[in-house]
Amino acid sequence: MGQAEMIQQSHFVADWLDKRARLTPDRLALVDYRTGQETTFREWNERANRTANYLKSLGVTRGDRVAVYASNCSEYLDLFWAAPKLGAVLQNLNWRLTVHELTAIVASGGPRLLIYSEDWRAQVNELRPSLTTVEHIIAMTHPETAELDFAEREAMSAEFNEMPDLALDDPWGIFYTGGTTGLPKGAVITHGNITWNSINTVVSWGITGQHKAALQLPFFHIGGPNIFMAPLVHAGGTTVLCSGFDPDETFDLVEHSGITHYVGVPTMFQILQSHPRWEQTDFSKLELVISGGAPCPLPVMEKFWERGIDFKMGYGLTEASGNNFWLPPALVRKKVGSVGYPIFHIDMKVVNEDGSECDAGEGGELLIRGPHVMAGYWNNPEATAEVIRDGWLHTGDTARVDRDGCYSILGRSKEMFISGGENVYPAEIESVLLAHPRVLEAAVVGIPHEKWGEVGRAFLVTADGYDEEEVRAFLAGRLARYKLPHSIVVVAALPLTAIGKIDKKLLASNEGSE
Repeated sequence: MGQAEMIQQSHFVADWLDKRARLTPDRLALVDYRTGQETTFREWNERANRTANYLKSLGVTRGDRVAVYASNCSEYLDLFWAAPKLGAVLQNLNWRLTVHELTAIVASGGPRLLIYSEDWRAQVNELRPSLTTVEHIIAMTHPETAELDFAEREAMSAEFNEMPDLALDDPWGIFYTGGTTGLPKGAVITHGNITWNSINTVVSWGITGQHKAALQLPFFHIGGPNIFMAPLVHAGGTTVLCSGFDPDETFDLVEHSGITHYVGVPTMFQILQSHPRWEQTDFSKLELVISGGAPCPLPVMEKFWERGIDFKMGYGLTEASGNNFWLPPALVRKKVGSVGYPIFHIDMKVVNEDGSECDAGEGGELLIRGPHVMAGYWNNPEATAEVIRDGWLHTGDTARVDRDGCYSILGRSKEMFISGGENVYPAEIESVLLAHPRVLEAAVVGIPHEKWGEVGRAFLVTADGYDEEEVRAFLAGRLARYKLPHSIVVVAALPLTAIGKIDKKLLASNEGSE
């Protein structure tokens, strides 16, 4: 075999659903929790095939972008598996963004089709004048006169045997970052990225065909497909699709759906723990409960530990496809606050500003490399060159690694502020604040100060009987003086990003200041 043939073989890209449908055709693949519809892998692959044939009939070919502006639904998941059958690229639109923001994002992607769900019809109508590259607008339900109906796919063949010869470097989708500075950037996630993230997760987290996980995170976010859904397809497990996060629905899922794995962001867990059903719900059937998206406050974790659940923190970012660490159950309570060890086929280090590696226990920027790291930002080589240097992804997150090689995430380096020459990490202060019984939610940001450079401002959602002086005394006994918030603002609710993380960019803006 010649070298060229060996390289071509190493780049072979599989049709995931087709493979799984042949291996375990009758195994339960997908449950739509809203409708109760159950789908086997054979049925799911047939739906994806019909969808791919429909896209093909509209002229979609390899490399074309297909924009999706939709809430979580089975049609969206079908598109996720149908597009790669054609070599098309999904442009996943964040419905939490304004039409003004999306106008520039859609234009940059240059999609050939735009497919949307009914709840975003008004926004799509606003976008219409700017959709210069879009040849067809397709409604998942109730199309307008000038639109196509996604249901037309039902007339298409359930067979699809014309997948192009793709390489692992070919793009699967564009997933947008949170946009903490300027407009969100589109991370190009390749077939190799999705594949290796799944391999890493299955091998390191022990995912099997017997596992079942809820999908509540918005599917336009990298966590939607990559934390559990794609690995479960790889292993032959089951995904329970939810329209979003609802606390009552979540308690029902835990008690009655048979899920074994659950992921959320810290605010989701805080909402669950303040709900009347928290004390009565049995979480013991869950093998894994994991938090991601932001450092999880210690009191949230402790409430799960008190119930005998090995609750742990994960860590991921769009640019690194989703999953990066695993903390063995035996270390959950020993390595408090740690995200664990890098999983298979991932390399990491923590560095100082000059690029030198930090000593054990010293905070610095987390760098990651591996086949799960994105190809770059869509149409943005300057931003790509800024974050991927010498093969390493510069995450912008601050971390430390202990002598055992176990990592802890301190927070976003952009969230860290310097007060009187000392580094202050908001996540540490928030964790202490949330240990106070009258503090329900907390967020800390740095604001300018004439004397100290920056000081902390805490935004709190509080319970009845809240007393600021009492909270300040509580903090003073647990934090160094330079870490204490200079001001405290009580609000009715904290603003959230698309996946339920606290929107600190908004809090730090003029709107969030006193």
